Amino acid sequence: MSDSATKRSRHPILALTKARLIEFVRRPEALFWVYLFPILMVIVLGIAFRNKPVETIDIDVAASSTAQLITDALQDEKITLHLHPLEECRRRLRTGKTTLIITSDETGLENVKYLLDPNRPGSLEARNLIENLLQVAAGRKDVIKTATVEFQEQGGRYVDFLVPGLLGMSLMGGGLWGVGFAIVDLRIRKLLKRFMATPMKRSHFLLAMMFSRLVFMIPQIMILLLFSYLLFGVRIYGNWGSILFLIILGAFEFAAVGLLVAARAQTLETVSGLMNLIMLPMWTLSGIFFSYERFPEIVQPIIKWLPLTPIIDSLRGIMLDGKGLSEMSFEVMVMTIWSVVTFVIAMSIFRWND
Repeated sequence: MSDSATKRSRHPILALTKARLIEFVRRPEALFWVYLFPILMVIVLGIAFRNKPVETIDIDVAASSTAQLITDALQDEKITLHLHPLEECRRRLRTGKTTLIITSDETGLENVKYLLDPNRPGSLEARNLIENLLQVAAGRKDVIKTATVEFQEQGGRYVDFLVPGLLGMSLMGGGLWGVGFAIVDLRIRKLLKRFMATPMKRSHFLLAMMFSRLVFMIPQIMILLLFSYLLFGVRIYGNWGSILFLIILGAFEFAAVGLLVAARAQTLETVSGLMNLIMLPMWTLSGIFFSYERFPEIVQPIIKWLPLTPIIDSLRGIMLDGKGLSEMSFEVMVMTIWSVVTFVIAMSIFRWND
């Protein structure tokens, strides 16, 4: 090997990156949280929000001479009717086996009563559905003809919406915990003092920490995407190169945020508290599990500038809508600003050991 090649192989960035990779591989718990936990999240949430057949509502009809008229009027695929004596109906309602009880007197459909618990989920919706069916059966004419069509378009399912959010969450967690936690751990074990005694620059050390995180982050995200496709049919309608670019930029962004968090932290408790303080607002506000457009419009501009929001928005735009990277210019700009500003600040305030 030539002298120049030897020098390159001994460059602080390459040497530290290699050391961090070896250290990471030797920690099975880290491998679990980086690779297996996001997949488990996709499985659990994908199954929970999978496409399911139309659920039916259990309705009890109290036995009477007009009960047959009521059951004839309530033939609907959304309803499962049960005919029982009134006392049995009451027992079933009390024990949660039915949603609503329908009673009537001998006059027919003119005097129908509903017995329900308004605090039970779905009871009021069931009452409204039954009321509409009975009114129609009694002769009400609806001028406007309507129909309900179940939305089955690929890319429009909840799991399709969810996966980009989980990808962004993985980038955030991997960057903050994989970089910030690791630096504080090195500081506690007095290893940073040894680095301080070398001619290595701070920028070399910080960049090595970011590069080592990136090496694991890219395959982690790719495995998650492949697993989502194989198990739930989640497709990418945009360009794979754009997705890869966003993953790299997002990994750098949160690695830089992780550097800033750990720049002065002295204990694991301190850095854990700071990271949770940063992550918790973004878990709820940035649109991982539901759209942040549910929040008041006055706070949405602030939400769009949070570090996690542009990652999720850009991934959804490319994966679900097939947009190009040029259409994600605002999101890319926000991510770049966070990456550069936090890295510069982290490098300026970083101390090997205070």
